[in-house]
Amino acid sequence: MNYRHSFHAGNFADLVKHAVLISLTRALAPKGSLTVVDTHAGAGLYDLDGDAKRSREAEEGVLRLMGADDLPEPLARLKAEVRALNPDGRTRWYPGSPLLAARLMGEGRYLGFELNPPVAEALKDALADQTDAEAIEGDGYERAPTACRAPGLLLIDPPFERPDDYLRAAECAAETRRLRPGVAVAIWTPLKDLETFDGFLRALAKAGAGEALVVEARLRPLLNPMKMNGCAMVLIGAPGGVEAEARATAEWVVANLGDAGGKPNVWRT
Repeated sequence: MNYRHSFHAGNFADLVKHAVLISLTRALAPKGSLTVVDTHAGAGLYDLDGDAKRSREAEEGVLRLMGADDLPEPLARLKAEVRALNPDGRTRWYPGSPLLAARLMGEGRYLGFELNPPVAEALKDALADQTDAEAIEGDGYERAPTACRAPGLLLIDPPFERPDDYLRAAECAAETRRLRPGVAVAIWTPLKDLETFDGFLRALAKAGAGEALVVEARLRPLLNPMKMNGCAMVLIGAPGGVEAEARATAEWVVANLGDAGGKPNVWRT
């Protein structure tokens, strides 16, 4: 598997994923603690002067965000988190889901699973100063369902380059909801073509994951399956209030970062 998130850090899909993550953490535990389990944690912190500079995706993502005003609340909070990591005013460092979750979960606990040994070591370094945050080298699909605790959030964010990623993501979500009904699940997926995405939603239903809130940010029509035309967050067990914030996030991203013909789409299965 040759996917490296460091090339894509801070792109439009990260903005959607991380703004929705902020909405979820605030809604799930406004006053208390929250357990966050991450199946594909990644490195936790990304240097935009590194691999991401070669892809230039951050230029059309977080760098546009940092120069914007009148943001929806979740994106404004994400902007504040990025600014806190870059006190000199230049946007070099971008937080991955692990660092964001560890900073936002209050008195909770973060568990991040990562299969790639060097990336797992980088994750440990990124979380070194975060209390009750742990990086674990291992298969998150296998270990996450029993690691989750309520109130809690399971984030499933694989690269979707393995042929079984969609199926395993669906099964992991369903197993977690079976074992821990009080745990919400958030699954990030790319949007390339409708057939693949619809197939994933059918796999979720067949696995018994339950009703989902689907948040799509289509930057362009889904006509070229070789291109990431957008992304989606599929939320199961999300509390009230998340839908409105997620819709506002998707609308801003599409309006400001999308092409002609792009559209946000928020709906329930």
